[in-house]
Amino acid sequence: MATERTRTDRLHILLDQFDKAREMAQVRLTGLGDEEYLWEPAPDCWSLRRRSEAVTPRAFGPGEWVLDLGAPDIPASEYAEVARQSAEGMTVAKIAEDWSVSVERVEQILAHTGEPEPDTTPITTIAWRLGHLHFEFAGAWEWTFGERRQDPKQMVDFTPSATQALDRFWPAIDRWREAIATVTEAQLDTVGFSQYPYGSDPDDPYIAVLAGSNLGFIHHMAEIALLRDLWQTRLMANG
Repeated sequence: MATERTRTDRLHILLDQFDKAREMAQVRLTGLGDEEYLWEPAPDCWSLRRRSEAVTPRAFGPGEWVLDLGAPDIPASEYAEVARQSAEGMTVAKIAEDWSVSVERVEQILAHTGEPEPDTTPITTIAWRLGHLHFEFAGAWEWTFGERRQDPKQMVDFTPSATQALDRFWPAIDRWREAIATVTEAQLDTVGFSQYPYGSDPDDPYIAVLAGSNLGFIHHMAEIALLRDLWQTRLMANG
C-alpha cells in the first residue's frame, strides 16, 4: 500500500527532498559553537556584526546585530537566470527592479558573451548563511501564508549566539514546511501565490518558487557543512 512518503505527485517529491535535506542539515549543525559560527575564514568576509561595526552599505536587521550586505548587483552565477527571465518575456525594467540594479546593468549582462565573469561575491560566515536562510524562510511564510506586510529583512532578530540562532531557526523552518504541506495542486500552478518581495516570486508559478526554495536551502547548508569541515581541519592543524 502506498504511504505519504512514497507519493510521487509534484508536491510530495519536493517535500521529501526538503525533509531529507533538513534532516542532514540538523545533524551537520549539531555542536555548533559561537566562535565557529562567527569565524571569518578569509579577509573581507560578510558576517553578522553589531550595527555600530557594520562594514557594508546595506547591512540589515531590526536589532543590535545586523547581516552584512553590499551594493546591489547580479552575480555571475545568476547571469543564466537573467537570460532565462528575459527569454520568457520579462522586461529589462522589471528584471532591474527585481535585482535592485540599473537597466544598464541588466542590458550589460544580457549582452555578455563567452564565459561568465569571475564572481566577486565575498565569502560569508556560518552566521551570515544561517541568518540569510532564516529571514528568507520567515519572509516566504509571511508573504505566502501570513499577512504579507512585514519586511523580511526586519523579521529576524539576529544573534551572536549559535545556540540561540538555531533555537529560533528550526521553528521558522518547520512552520514553513507545515504550511507547504497544505498547498493544493491548483495553488502550485498559481502565478503570484507567493508575493515575497525580494525576487521573482510574484511572477512565477508556485511550483517554481518551491523548487527554488529547496535549492537555496540545500546549497546554503552545503556551504555551511564545508565551513564546518574547514573549521575542524583548522583546529586539528593547530593542535
